[in-house]
Amino acid sequence: MYLCNKIMKTTLLVVGKTVGNELPKMIETYVQRLKHYIPFDIQVIPDLKNTKSLSEAQQKQQEGDAILRAVEGSFVVLLDEHGKEYRSLNFASQLQSWLNSSTRGLTFVIGGPYGFSDAVYQRADAKISLSQMTFSHQMIRLLFVEQLYRAMTILRGEPYHHE
Repeated sequence: MYLCNKIMKTTLLVVGKTVGNELPKMIETYVQRLKHYIPFDIQVIPDLKNTKSLSEAQQKQQEGDAILRAVEGSFVVLLDEHGKEYRSLNFASQLQSWLNSSTRGLTFVIGGPYGFSDAVYQRADAKISLSQMTFSHQMIRLLFVEQLYRAMTILRGEPYHHE
């Protein structure tokens, strides 16, 4: 059962805007559903300009600097291929723990196409993985907001999740 005593802002921080028409609509559906449970927002770090003149390491560094500015003061969870994998019920339980124990905001971060800089990894409080498979950083946005919504319905004992 959902036991959070404080209303903590939860944010999904992403690098670059979501392209196309269908994904943003589907993501927004889950964002609106989530707002019935927790204060939730998606924050976008703009795509870097002139990336052709930057190496992969330079891109990760510049994106990392922007991520670090955006997560200041927050409990930070990276969505990373090397993070811990959860079943939906276990993720709900872990989410509950983060919501109960953190007095700061809770920020989940999806990096750019090359991942995170070393400084972002060092700053992270936790890392999770949605799968051992690789997905585009665009698609992961939808998958994650759906899983976050699913976790909230599990915590409330609502019938969205069947197990």
